[in-house]
Amino acid sequence: MTNTIEDITTAADVIMLIGSNPEEAHPVMGMQMRQAVERGTKLIVVDPRDIGLSAQADLHLKLKPGTNVAFVNGMMHVIVERGLMDRAFIDARTEGYDDLVKLVADYTPERVAKICNIDPRDLIAAAELYARADAAAIVYCLGVAEHSTGTDGVKSLSNLAMLTGNYGKPGCGVNPLRGQNNVQGACDMGAQPNTLPGYQKLSDPAVRAKFSEAWMVPISEREGLKSTEVMNAAAKGEVKGLFIFGEDPMRTDPDIGHVTHALSTLDFLVVDELFLTETAKMADVVLPGRAYAEKEGCFTNTERRVQRVRKAVDADPGTRADIWIFTEIMRRMGYDQPHLTSAQVMDEMASLTPSYAGMSHERLDRAGLRGRGLQWPCTAPDHPGTPILHVGSFSRGVGLFAPADYRPSAELPDGEFPLVMMTGRVLAQYNACAMTGRTEGCNEIVGESFIEMNVADAAARGIEDGDAVVVSSRRGEIRSRAHVSEKTNVGETWMPFHFQDGNANVLTSDALDPTCKVPEYKVCAIEVAKA
Repeated sequence: MTNTIEDITTAADVIMLIGSNPEEAHPVMGMQMRQAVERGTKLIVVDPRDIGLSAQADLHLKLKPGTNVAFVNGMMHVIVERGLMDRAFIDARTEGYDDLVKLVADYTPERVAKICNIDPRDLIAAAELYARADAAAIVYCLGVAEHSTGTDGVKSLSNLAMLTGNYGKPGCGVNPLRGQNNVQGACDMGAQPNTLPGYQKLSDPAVRAKFSEAWMVPISEREGLKSTEVMNAAAKGEVKGLFIFGEDPMRTDPDIGHVTHALSTLDFLVVDELFLTETAKMADVVLPGRAYAEKEGCFTNTERRVQRVRKAVDADPGTRADIWIFTEIMRRMGYDQPHLTSAQVMDEMASLTPSYAGMSHERLDRAGLRGRGLQWPCTAPDHPGTPILHVGSFSRGVGLFAPADYRPSAELPDGEFPLVMMTGRVLAQYNACAMTGRTEGCNEIVGESFIEMNVADAAARGIEDGDAVVVSSRRGEIRSRAHVSEKTNVGETWMPFHFQDGNANVLTSDALDPTCKVPEYKVCAIEVAKA
C-alpha cells in the first residue's frame, strides 16, 4: 500500500474499490470504509457481484470477470479525451505518457462497455468522479490479481493513479489489501525466488556479496521457483523433496487433482503446521509448530506497518517455535547457525535491509510506538517511518507508464462448460478453515460448500435455491448447494474456496499470470446440474 488505512478512510474524497470485498475478506477495513462513506466519501465499486458495499456505493460497475484491464483503459480514455488528467504531475514526475495515450485511444466507452458488459454511461461517470476528486484512492485485492492478466491489471491501476496525480499525498495512491496478516512481511523478508530481504535483487552482485559476507556462505545467483511452479516441477519429478510451512495447498491451490499428483510424486514431504491439515495428512513428517500467540516476533501488515507480537500463552509441550525448527534443520544439514532470539533476528534484518534499518524490538516496544509500530521505509534509528510512499519522487526517479492491452482470460465458457465461476471468501471462515473450522460458532454461520447462481441460469437448469447440485469443469466435479439470487450476472457464478465437502479448487484452472505466476482463480469455465 502506498498510503495508510487511516488516510484512505479519512482524507480521500473518492475511493475506487476494485476486485475486493473487504466486509467479508478484510472486515476491519470494510467497516472503516463503510464509516467513510457515511461521513461523505464517494465510493465507486467495481466488482462482478453485488457485495455489501455496493449498496452504499455512488456507482457499482458490475463488470464481466477478467475484464479489469479493459475497464481501467476505458477510464483513462475518458480522462484523456475530456482533459481531466493532471498535466503538471505528468510532466514533472512521469515518462511514457504518449505511449499510454496511444494505447487507450482505442478503448472508447462503447467498446469497453461491450467487453465488460456494463453501461458506457457508468464508465464515463466513474472516470469523471475519480479524476475530478482532489484526492482519490484505489483499493484493490485478489479480484484484480488472481487472473492470468493480474500483473497487467495492477500496472493499469498504477497508470490511472499517475494520470490523475494521485500519488504521494494523503487519501490517494494504489492500495492492495493483503489476504493474510503477515503476507507483506513475508515478501519483505525475501520469500520470493528472485529477491533477498527488502526486495534487494538476487541478480545484483553487490547484494549477493553483502549477504554472502553476513551469512558466511556463497549466495547463488540462480533464481528459485514460485510456489505454483514448484507444483508443476514436482509433478514432472524435477522437485524431489518439499518443506511446506503454514500452507495447505491441498485445499487452496488450483486444480487439486494436479496438486495431489504433484505431492504424491515427491520422494519426501515435510509439513510444519499447527493442525493435521489435508496437506499434512500426505506428509512423511509433520513438525508441530506454534501459533502467533505462543511466540515473539513482528508482523508487517497491509500498510507496511511493522508491529510487535508478544507471547500471550504457553505452547503445548512438544511443539517448537518456527525459528527453532528452521535453525535445527540448518544445523543438522551442516550449516552452523546459532539459535537466535526473535529480537536478534530483527537486528540482523535491520543490518542487511535498508528499508528496515531503523527498526528493532527495543524501539518498537517503547511507549510512544507500542501498538502503532513503524512503517517502512524506516532507514535509521531516529527515522519516523514512512506513512506515504512516493512523496516528491518515485523510487526509480520518474514514474513509468506501463500501458497494457486487454487480453481475455485463459479459459472462457463454451458449449460444454457455459458458465463462469469466480472464487472468494466469506466472513465466518478463513482460507483453508484450519483455524476457523475449529472455532466454536463459525461453522454454524457458514459451514458447508455453496455456489451462487443467477436466477435465470438456475431456472434454465431446473435448480431452485437450496438444491443439491453437481458442479463440473475440465478438471473434475464436486457436489455443492445452490444459492440462487441476483448477486451474480447471468452466466456467472461464485463459490467460496474454504470448504472440503465441495472444494472449488478441484475445479479451478492452473493457468498462471506469466509474470508473477499467480493462478487464475477468478475465471473458470464450469457447468452446474441438479444433483
